[in-house]
Amino acid sequence: MGPQVTRALAALAFVAAFAPGVLAQPAAPPGAAACSGCHGRASVAVAPIIGRDAKELASAMREFRSGQRAATVMDRIAKGFSDDETQAIATWLAAQH
Repeated sequence: MGPQVTRALAALAFVAAFAPGVLAQPAAPPGAAACSGCHGRASVAVAPIIGRDAKELASAMREFRSGQRAATVMDRIAKGFSDDETQAIATWLAAQH
């Protein structure tokens, strides 16, 4: 094994030892990454949604989609996702910390 491979393996072992959550996190479902643009951890204008209950998030998206919940943009955004996509996004957001 050459020195480059040894260094690469050592770096990978270091990352695995000190950041196990990063390596274990599943990829975000389509559409989920866009949520953090407005609903990020540091947002003061819009409620942060990372780590919130998945049922609550999915329910809110359904209410936005149907017009039951007042919105400025979320009603239009929610209409772009099916129930399955909404549930996948809500589940993923709930699992983030």
